[in-house]
Amino acid sequence: MKLLVKLGGTLLDAAESRESLAAQLAETRSRGTEMVVVHGGGKQMTRYLAERGIESRFVNGLRVTTPETLDAVLKIFAGSVNHELVASLNRAGTQAVGLSGIDAFLVEAEQMDPALGAVGRVTRSNPAVLNLLTANGFLPVVACVATDRRGQIYNVNADQMAVACAAAFRAEQLIFLTDVEGVLDGTRQVRAVLTAPESERLIAEGIATGGMQAKLNAALEALRAGVAEVRIVSGTAPEVLSRTLAKEPIGTRLVLSEGRAA
Repeated sequence: MKLLVKLGGTLLDAAESRESLAAQLAETRSRGTEMVVVHGGGKQMTRYLAERGIESRFVNGLRVTTPETLDAVLKIFAGSVNHELVASLNRAGTQAVGLSGIDAFLVEAEQMDPALGAVGRVTRSNPAVLNLLTANGFLPVVACVATDRRGQIYNVNADQMAVACAAAFRAEQLIFLTDVEGVLDGTRQVRAVLTAPESERLIAEGIATGGMQAKLNAALEALRAGVAEVRIVSGTAPEVLSRTLAKEPIGTRLVLSEGRAA
């Protein structure tokens, strides 16, 4: 099976959580699963900038990326967060390799909006390096930084990075491990299963907003790109990865249509 796991940056901020997730990922990889990990690091980024007196500004959930912020993006996303996770994974017994979208044109992007600075919209993903690494027993760990053919570097939303890599890698399943239990409906209950039309309705009715709206939009994009199933699950749940892969009813399972909801 081909699997992509996206880790929210909040889950990687504490060593205990990072080590627990690394152990789970290593165990899954040891069972022969071809897997790619994509990670965020927004909490670490905001803290790094604040320590240097730089205010973090957001527009529609996207971080305005000035030249000094882009420098921090490389230091934090592709630097400390990526390498700390790779070290934890290797300590857990796997052979992890740190990457970003810049490497081998894994993910190409273009400027989304001049008002946002160097925030990128994904235009293309080339899975060659992911296929090469996974086929030879390695675990690629991808930071959410991309480039274009002119060498311009972009800060890319981590959920969008995960979708681009999952679609190109032809992952059968995309798992978002996050800091919420799943997708809430209008009664504030976690929905066990959501079809694409139901997800769109939650967005249209203003029930799913902010970060969850962005995550649902990313999930819908993944489903339409050929990923069979997307899961949104709390990364702090005990043994969350093995339970999710065993199809335990935790978090929210997203599918394209009713026929796949059973």
